[in-house]
Amino acid sequence: MRLAIISLTCATLLAGCAAFGPPPQPGEPMAAVQAKLGRPSARFQVGPDTVDEYGAGFFGQYTWMARYGADGRLLSYEQVLTDAKFATVKLGVDTKDTILHTFGHPAETMALPRRNLEVWSYRYKQSGVWDAMMHVHFSPDGVVREMMSGPDMLREKRD
Repeated sequence: MRLAIISLTCATLLAGCAAFGPPPQPGEPMAAVQAKLGRPSARFQVGPDTVDEYGAGFFGQYTWMARYGADGRLLSYEQVLTDAKFATVKLGVDTKDTILHTFGHPAETMALPRRNLEVWSYRYKQSGVWDAMMHVHFSPDGVVREMMSGPDMLREKRD
């Protein structure tokens, strides 16, 4: 029984390592990228481009976005939950759609009824080191009004 458990564990770990091969390169066709990465967690049509979200879900701190041109070939593949990417958000201009198409689905959402705002929160590694949450606040018309970063309380050590 012990040998079967060890064998199953090793097989699972080796299968997981296959996903860590070389990243897809610009110019690769969509089918080749999906063969490497698997099925995306979401797909968006952004103008003539198709954007595939490869999100890590509620606990994840990384979301990869693969952008394809109208010809179905990869234009870019990037990890988007970064300080640099969050810095590109334009207050008063960006909307729920642009945020969703840029960063993917949030880890959490909540309402701030007294301020009449909806908040989308994304887990990420602030400065590539600290466990943090970026909170994007939307007014009722769906426009980004403010952003703030703070510690990720789910990962905060409590003594």
